[in-house]
Amino acid sequence: MKKAIGFFVAAFVLLVLLFVTGTIYTVREDQQVVLTQFGKPVGEPVTEAGIHFKIPFIVKVNIIEKRVLAWDGVSSQMPTRDKTYIQVDTFARWEISDPLAYFQKLRDERSALSRLDDILGSETRNAVARHDLIEVVRSTKDRQPDRTDVQTESEIDFEPIQVGRRAIEKGVFETAKSKLEDFGITLLDLRFKRINYNSDVAPDIYQRMISERQQIAERFRSEGAGEAARIMGKMELEVKKIESEAYRTVQSILGEADAESTRIYAEAYGGSEQRESFYEFVKTLEAYDEILDEKTTVILSTDSDLFRLLRSAKPGENKE
Repeated sequence: MKKAIGFFVAAFVLLVLLFVTGTIYTVREDQQVVLTQFGKPVGEPVTEAGIHFKIPFIVKVNIIEKRVLAWDGVSSQMPTRDKTYIQVDTFARWEISDPLAYFQKLRDERSALSRLDDILGSETRNAVARHDLIEVVRSTKDRQPDRTDVQTESEIDFEPIQVGRRAIEKGVFETAKSKLEDFGITLLDLRFKRINYNSDVAPDIYQRMISERQQIAERFRSEGAGEAARIMGKMELEVKKIESEAYRTVQSILGEADAESTRIYAEAYGGSEQRESFYEFVKTLEAYDEILDEKTTVILSTDSDLFRLLRSAKPGENKE
C-alpha cells in the first residue's frame, strides 16, 4: 500500500514538474519569441526579456534573434555597362524587425540568408550593369581619382563620372531594403567589400593607371620648370639691379675722389706760374717713369708733347 502511495506521489510530482516546465519559458535580452500552436502562430510576438507563460504541451516557443546579424555575400563575377567583367564582394548588416512576418515567410535564419543572397546579389548585379567600370571603382563623383590635394592652375582631363561607388551602394541599399521589409527584415547597411579586376582586363586597367600617373608627373614637371625659370629670371633681374646700383655708387665715389684730388692738386700747385710749371714737370716725369724703361724703344716726332721736356733739356747743364 505504501509503495503504491509513493508511486502515485512521485507520478503527481513529475506531472506537476512537466506542467510547470511546459508552462514557463524565459526570453533573453538578445531574443524574441513567436508562439505557435500546431505550427500556426498564436498571439503577438514576445519581444521583452523575462519569464513568460504559455499553454503547456500545445503551444511551442520559437526563438528568433534580436541582435544585428551579418550577411557576407559570395564574390561574384558580373559585367559593367561598358562590358568589363569584375569580381564584386559585398557584405551587409540586418536585423529582424517584425518577428511574426519573418517567421511566417522565412521560418529560420538559413532561409533568411538564402533570401538575402537572392535579393542583394540580384540588386548588386543590376546596379553594376547600369554603370561603367570607372563609376564602380571610384568613390564619389566629386573627387577625381589619382589626384593629389595640391590645387594648381593646370588641370588634367580625367574621364568625368556621373555617380560613383558610394551612390551605387546607396541605390542597392535603398532598393533591397524596401524588398526585405515584406519579410520582416530591416536592412541596416550594405557595402562593396572588395572589387577586383578580371584577369583579362587587369593589364589594360594597370596601363590606364600608369598613364594617368605619368600625366600627373609631366604636369608637375612642367609647372616646376616654369616656376624655376620664373625664379631664375627674378634672381637675374635682382642681380643686375644690385650690380647697377653698386656700379653707380662706385662711379659716384670715384668721381668725388677725382674732384677732391683735382682740388687738392689745384690748391697745392696753382696760384703762380712757377707752381704750375713745376706741377707739369712732375707729372711729365711720372709719365716718363711709367712709359720708359731700359727695354722700351720709343720713336717720337720732334714736335711731340712727350718729347718736349727731353728736347728742352741741355746736355751737361746742372740746375740748382
